[in-house]
Amino acid sequence: MIRKYLPLLPLLILYLMSCACKERGSTRLNEGLLGHWKLAGDVRDHSGANRHATIHGEINFDASGPTGRESTAVDFSSVNTWLEIPLDQSPRLGKKDFTIAGWIDLSDTDRESPADIMSQYDSLSKTGFHLSTKTQAVTTSLANYCQLHFGINADISSDWIDLGSPDSTVGAFSLASFEGSLYAGLSHQEKEKSGNVYRLDSLDRWIDCGSPDASNSVMALAVHNGELYAGTGKYRFAGSALPESENLTAGGRVMRYGADGQWVSTGKLPDTEAIGGLISFNGSLYASSLYHPAGFFRLDNDKWVACPTPEGKRVVALAVYDGYLYASSYDSGNVYRYDGHSWTDCGLLGDNTQTYSFAIYYGNLYVGTWPSGRVYRFDGIDNWKDAGRLGNELEVMGMLVHNGTLVAGTLPLAEVYAYRGDTTWKKLVRLDHTPDVKYRRAWTMAENNGILYCSTLPSGKIFGFELGRNVLSPGALKSGWQHVAAVKSKGELALYINGEKVARKTIDNPGQYDLNSAVPLKIGFGANHHFKGKMADFRLYHRALHTGEIIFLSDPNNL
Repeated sequence: MIRKYLPLLPLLILYLMSCACKERGSTRLNEGLLGHWKLAGDVRDHSGANRHATIHGEINFDASGPTGRESTAVDFSSVNTWLEIPLDQSPRLGKKDFTIAGWIDLSDTDRESPADIMSQYDSLSKTGFHLSTKTQAVTTSLANYCQLHFGINADISSDWIDLGSPDSTVGAFSLASFEGSLYAGLSHQEKEKSGNVYRLDSLDRWIDCGSPDASNSVMALAVHNGELYAGTGKYRFAGSALPESENLTAGGRVMRYGADGQWVSTGKLPDTEAIGGLISFNGSLYASSLYHPAGFFRLDNDKWVACPTPEGKRVVALAVYDGYLYASSYDSGNVYRYDGHSWTDCGLLGDNTQTYSFAIYYGNLYVGTWPSGRVYRFDGIDNWKDAGRLGNELEVMGMLVHNGTLVAGTLPLAEVYAYRGDTTWKKLVRLDHTPDVKYRRAWTMAENNGILYCSTLPSGKIFGFELGRNVLSPGALKSGWQHVAAVKSKGELALYINGEKVARKTIDNPGQYDLNSAVPLKIGFGANHHFKGKMADFRLYHRALHTGEIIFLSDPNNL
């Protein structure tokens, strides 16, 4: 009789062990809790530490959570909504290990803008941490798309690292992070060379990914629906006060990078010599024309469909902000807003004649201009706030938010500045020292593996830089419920998605990172933008959870 059930004994032992591990994991996960916001019908702290949240804006408590049960999550979809732990109750993390873990649900359109999940960061002392999603449109490219970011800082910065000029390019007009690597779209003046794409590998070597077409430049890059797209162009180098290219082949094509490493055409945009910008908006890929005639197009069922332009003006740099598509213009110093059907003129920025770039910082849209060299903040239609001039520069090009700091590049000296609030900018570095030229550009930027990269013209060099320590997921977060966790231990930062470690980075001299900051802990807001989507069961620990504990938390059956 006993012999009959012997084959089932290993399964019984495994079942009993899993039950025991589950019980131990559940008990252990109460240790070291600084806060536990279940977000199931309230915003109270269920850890016993009484770090109850204050609500800013309107929150929907009826949302269904990861298990599908109603009222087990909160919905942050209302405008400018977040939670805040009062300053006197906010944790002081100091140099200790800590872990953030919780559930988020982003729709496809939610993923088109950046979002802060949890942060405690003092922009004045440049101290604290961020857990966020990064979607960043920089000049003509979608440089980052819904990548999970975890960063810490205690007013620490690296040196700028010269990564050389891939393929001896005169400039990388486009940068984008894709599948864990930095991709650069290059431009060439020589008759026999065409614009091409290079990838930076893990050893900082530039790898040739081929030429999308025969024109002289790759003007824009974007990740859309999990694939990399490149927009080509015949760039007119006279616009940068350089000799024109002898390569006269027209561009204006949008190409997709295939799994086999070949470039596949999605078609040529009508009457388009060069692509202006690429962006993902409302689930579709859009492209614009750099030169006249003005053109704006949407990829629809593998065909490019012409869309209206604002009064026939060119729209170039493109960025999604609060449900609209915003566009810069080389035909006026205005910014325009597109709702999917028609354009609205958002007004003239000072006495400028061109607008160049966008960035979203602390929930506000910022715009770079020519020829004042100033950045402006959008406070509503026809309401632009001057946020200051960058040194004595004339044009503001690539801008993005890197670990809580708004960073911008310029022309004519290719300088890089950090925003310090109000109208104050601090010069960080000059990157291009090419002699005997009129213009030097810090052209565009992207983040990859937590590093900020900036390209230059005409030296063609690309530089890397890091504020504090950062880790970035190699790919985009999917829509729907995802479990995310960020772990800071003595020697490492790590990111987990659905229980899997997706990125890690060592921390050099971890004793430097005292993260105590005199600001409240925020859930759903920070240096990037308000969170739009749903959250459930967020926890903050003053210890580094191990992988098994994170796997346990990532199982919705354990909620």
